Amino acid sequence: MDHFDLILKNGTVVTSSQERADIGCRDGKIVAIGDLGRAEATEVIDCTSLYILPGIIDPHVHLREPGNASVETIHDGTKGAILGGVTTVFDMPNTAESVVSKEVLDRKRAMILGKSWCDIGLYVGATKKNIDMLDTLEVQDNVCAIKVFAGSSTGDLLVDDDASLEALMRNGTRRVCYHSEDETRLQERKKLFSVGQPYRTHMEWRDVECAFLGTRRLMTLARKTGRKTHILHVSTAEELAYMRDFKDIGTVEVLVNHLTQVGPEVYDRLGGYAIMNPPIRDQRHYDASWAAVNAGDVDCIGSDHAPHSREAKERPWPLTSAGLTGVQTLVPIMLDHVNAGRLPLERMAALMSAGPARVYGAVGKGHIAPGYDADFTIVDLAHRRTIEESWITSPCGWTPFAGMSCTGWPVMTVIRGQAVMRDDEIIGSPRGAVVSFS
Repeated sequence: MDHFDLILKNGTVVTSSQERADIGCRDGKIVAIGDLGRAEATEVIDCTSLYILPGIIDPHVHLREPGNASVETIHDGTKGAILGGVTTVFDMPNTAESVVSKEVLDRKRAMILGKSWCDIGLYVGATKKNIDMLDTLEVQDNVCAIKVFAGSSTGDLLVDDDASLEALMRNGTRRVCYHSEDETRLQERKKLFSVGQPYRTHMEWRDVECAFLGTRRLMTLARKTGRKTHILHVSTAEELAYMRDFKDIGTVEVLVNHLTQVGPEVYDRLGGYAIMNPPIRDQRHYDASWAAVNAGDVDCIGSDHAPHSREAKERPWPLTSAGLTGVQTLVPIMLDHVNAGRLPLERMAALMSAGPARVYGAVGKGHIAPGYDADFTIVDLAHRRTIEESWITSPCGWTPFAGMSCTGWPVMTVIRGQAVMRDDEIIGSPRGAVVSFS
């Protein structure tokens, strides 16, 4: 008789369809799916009335370590991830010490061990000084991608001229990820506004053309060089339509914020707690984002989790720090969209598990199939709960979704065959690992 470390019994397994089945796991891997009623296991978890999704991957987080521990740490940010049903995150390089070399990458990896509650992939940042090293850096262990700030950067993480962008596209083979806003237009338009104007001015300053111009420039160079390109946090109807012509080399991420919040109302309601880059836009772009999701024009959905202190968020515009917390609330909000009929649960799994795994080449992640990591996000679609700031683990202590009622909630997070969260309780100690990439 087969013996497993873990059997998830009687759940509805969500892949490209939904099927009632048991899942048997051994040594951190999925080994059997089907009727395992006669099998034995060290642990059996009854998932009756629950839905078992492939472990949700948030491909876009800023965990802020090294940085200000009163705002965020790897420990606190990943604890929020597993409470929110996320099994894997990909962490951005713009920390206090930017991840732009192998030496810094090694230090970052060392920070993760014993601190992270979930599995992590790491971005390496491009600068004008490390372009010649990017082909070596992109193939280092646990690197999910090269991240390029083509506009709106911190420190020396800005690569905004065509010559440098083309040079980095020609130096390497893996897909490159871009923050796509046109820096020249950003700086020119900034002169049109003054301190203390309404927060809704943010979406007027960083206007549609700022984003669309950036994406047109990048995809022209991508076509010229043949380099696979991933445009992060696409926020405009124009970009989404344009990217349909680049499906052979281009992939698209949208954010939960652009699928949930609408300007200018959100700025009037939340003030600085609505400020992010690229900005939350108006109803036309919200509608276009949902149309693109359901038309198959979007590859990934992420949170762009980027915490700041309350003091930094409450400064007058445009002195307000840009960035919103989001990794912990990503799954509940998307489940609420599922329940509202905006997308099927299978499509959510494709965009938030299989999609990131495919775009980034994450080994063993993103699917419920034999041989894959036993990562599962187990949800109760009928559970109703209100997002409260007291639930948020980030030391900054706030969420732009406070007070939002969600139908659908993650009730269990399983990583490599180990339940790490169950019914809002953390289990064990941090044992997140670094992800491998093909």
